[in-house]
Amino acid sequence: MAHQRTFYEFFAGGGMARAGLGKTWRCLFANDFDAKKSQTYQANWGGEELVTGDIRALTTADLPGEADLAWASFPCQDLSLAGAGAGLKGERSGTFYPFWDLMNGLIAEGRGPAVIALENVCGTLTSHQGKDFGAICSTYRAAGYRFGAVVIDAALFVPQSRPRLFVIGVRSDVSVPERVQSGKPSSLWHTRALQTAYNKLSPELQREWIWWRLPAPSARKTDFADVIEEHPNGVRWHTPEQTNALLAMMSSINLAKVEQAKRAGRRMVGGIYKRTRPNASGMKVQRAEVRFDDVSGCLRTPAGGSSRQLIIIVDGENVRTRLISPRETARLMGLDDKYKLPPNYNEAYHLTGDGVAVPVVRHLAKHLIEPILAGVREVSQAA
Repeated sequence: MAHQRTFYEFFAGGGMARAGLGKTWRCLFANDFDAKKSQTYQANWGGEELVTGDIRALTTADLPGEADLAWASFPCQDLSLAGAGAGLKGERSGTFYPFWDLMNGLIAEGRGPAVIALENVCGTLTSHQGKDFGAICSTYRAAGYRFGAVVIDAALFVPQSRPRLFVIGVRSDVSVPERVQSGKPSSLWHTRALQTAYNKLSPELQREWIWWRLPAPSARKTDFADVIEEHPNGVRWHTPEQTNALLAMMSSINLAKVEQAKRAGRRMVGGIYKRTRPNASGMKVQRAEVRFDDVSGCLRTPAGGSSRQLIIIVDGENVRTRLISPRETARLMGLDDKYKLPPNYNEAYHLTGDGVAVPVVRHLAKHLIEPILAGVREVSQAA
């Protein structure tokens, strides 16, 4: 049997990082503040390792053993381009610091994880003109970790546009295999925004930086249409009147997309978001914007009706619309249909919209984290 690597999962949500790491990993500890998300975590994973509560109340005494990996998908609201711009000083995204207090405590006790991985929105790179990203990198360096970052769009693996930033740090005494390093950035994993953020780092931080090397994944085999249910649970198809009202909210450009879909000669599935846009008079009005590129828009937590994605199916002159179903959102995150979702629609959407795409975690684990830890295990066995 393969060696079970161990991990702590912070801001765990429904355990999507755990799902991506897979069965060769063993969770020693998990934490989330949201009691409803914790119920789903326990329904799927048993959850004996889960502690529900504010991360600020945790101490290293709550963290058993010595984990190979600490994973933290800390809250994105204050770093998001759609947020208020508070950054790491915000109440929610600022929970990064109590997380790192725990890491520093473990390091002081000789239990610092070999790898510390952070996941967040790409707005982290530009928040406060790059200073928040620099602060994260400074925290790694001060703790004795070398680090690097990649931006991965979940659309490489699942039919959902969901670019996210992953910062991976490795304890300085851990040997990093040459095959996971590169001497220069890659256009696939290191976006222009990431390279700009790197260029703003101090020389001291750049010296600790690693350009991570990852292989390109195989071509994605599923499109948006493949995840859509004909008879969904939790949502109903709109009435013709409701669909017409939605179409009436579209600009001429978006209506043209619908008309083009009617002429496609095949069943077309698209995604719709409601957004507030200025009209010709400069007044803000609600618009329905549609895309037919075989990829869903990025799932987001439902802070209001405009955040809930709708689907549109066009088959010739027949046009149908409805809210996306909870199971469809789970599929877009790479969760299989055995995964247990909350029965409440908003809770299910919030859970999936706030998570990390499962196959992205698997790709990082297989091609970066596990090779690093393989070297750690070889050294410990030799000792």
